[in-house]
Amino acid sequence: MRIVFFGSPAAALPALERLLLAGHDVPLVVTQPDRPAGRGRKLTPCPVKAFARERGMASYEPEKIRKDPAAVDRLREARADIHIVVAYGQIMPGPVINLPPRRSLNVHFSLLPKYRGASPVAWAIRNGETMTGITIFRLNEKMDEGDIMASTEAVIRPDDTTGSLEARLAVLGADLLIETLERIDSIVPQAQDHALATAAPKLKKEFGLVDWSRDAVAVDRHIRAMNPWPTAYTFLRGERFILLAGRPAVSADDREAAIPPGTVRESGPAGIRIVCGGGSDYLLTRLQTEGKKPLEAAAFLRGGKIVPGDRLGAGR
Repeated sequence: MRIVFFGSPAAALPALERLLLAGHDVPLVVTQPDRPAGRGRKLTPCPVKAFARERGMASYEPEKIRKDPAAVDRLREARADIHIVVAYGQIMPGPVINLPPRRSLNVHFSLLPKYRGASPVAWAIRNGETMTGITIFRLNEKMDEGDIMASTEAVIRPDDTTGSLEARLAVLGADLLIETLERIDSIVPQAQDHALATAAPKLKKEFGLVDWSRDAVAVDRHIRAMNPWPTAYTFLRGERFILLAGRPAVSADDREAAIPPGTVRESGPAGIRIVCGGGSDYLLTRLQTEGKKPLEAAAFLRGGKIVPGDRLGAGR
């Protein structure tokens, strides 16, 4: 098929690569404009644009495709049979969705109708789901509400971060996309049950703040869900610390259950043990001071910035 591919982050690359390997013609890649990145805030192309540039593929980067009067004409020139969308990052207007003869398919990283929205992987981890998956559906002008063409399940592992799970789902989605295109004429699309829908709104930086009054299992899910972005964080004496990895620890005994959540109970080579809600403990094993490099807890503690008795929290 002749395909225009819409995508931006690294999670979209496996699908684009598989389309090319399967022999599909991709005359145009539509992606996000270059954005400032790194300490120097240098304009940097997103992974999909960088991939296209390396291979001499044409790309188109509208700032807002819904408000770009040239979008339909530019896409019409590509003469696509179908549009494929994988983590593009913009809401597409009807004239773009419906332009090619086979319209547009979206590869979504959840089992729809659960987790509609921009951040389905993070919210599934944070909410304690044990299963997720991939759904391929026909796009319409509503958020992830189109008819389902195919889906497949995936296990959420106890140590998964959003980054690790998203990487596995990207490969799974690429495989399912190729299978779906091979049998597209025989698939009977299935309407979603909108009564079962749940939301997965776009993450914001402030969502990363850890609430130590939650139990250690919930804190662990939160830290994994916010990795790699926006990252979980807490404060101590006005300084912001980014929390990268750890695990729930064995709960304290009843005599110590009254210690306020966020209190550092112990610190040592194994990590920093922090009191959470209900007297449970979280063992923090990897962290960083904002603007510094990530460190294992043992190396971090040599700086002496966090000691037993300190209480972590919002703005403390």
